[in-house]
Amino acid sequence: MTIEGSRIDRMRDAELTRFRLNHIGFVFQRFYLMPALTAIENVELPMAEARVARDARLARARELLAYVRLGGRRDHRPAQLSGGEQQRVAIARALVQHARIILADEPIASLDPESARNVMEILTRVNRERGITVFVSLHQVQFARRYCPRTIALRLGEVVYDGPSVDLTAPLLRTLYGTAVDELLDGTEALDAMVNDPVLAATMA
Repeated sequence: MTIEGSRIDRMRDAELTRFRLNHIGFVFQRFYLMPALTAIENVELPMAEARVARDARLARARELLAYVRLGGRRDHRPAQLSGGEQQRVAIARALVQHARIILADEPIASLDPESARNVMEILTRVNRERGITVFVSLHQVQFARRYCPRTIALRLGEVVYDGPSVDLTAPLLRTLYGTAVDELLDGTEALDAMVNDPVLAATMA
């Protein structure tokens, strides 16, 4: 597999770790923020581990929290933030190392509809404004249709559709998945989405 021109399948452990730290950011379903740290401390943590000077860390963390619209909440701890706000802190943290790829594992699965919309809009901005490739896993077909121009649908590990998300109509989904389409449309089956500058695409498993 080639990422950013590098064959990651040929890398040894230490080399792969360095590549991940320099090129790939992660956003998780359960946020994985440090509960004892404030929002800004969580965002600057990867930079602290990389021994970036404190003033530079704070400036970068403030910039990114403002970017995800949390500048006024930077001194709050995770317990004082909503789920959507915690996920936006996690997105800011994923951006600190100037990653070229972000992997977001079901980032809206536990969020209310408004928070989910905010998170997806921020991930879309990250892709379009910063030219970062973002891979997102979702559970709702409607979010793929709304935010992902392209969808790659999988069934039993094989590609069964690769085309515009707007064409993911109920009849097409029934053709691809049979009776499982009702579960897909209800958001109970897995849907993976890929944001790839300038293409936003989705993959259904």
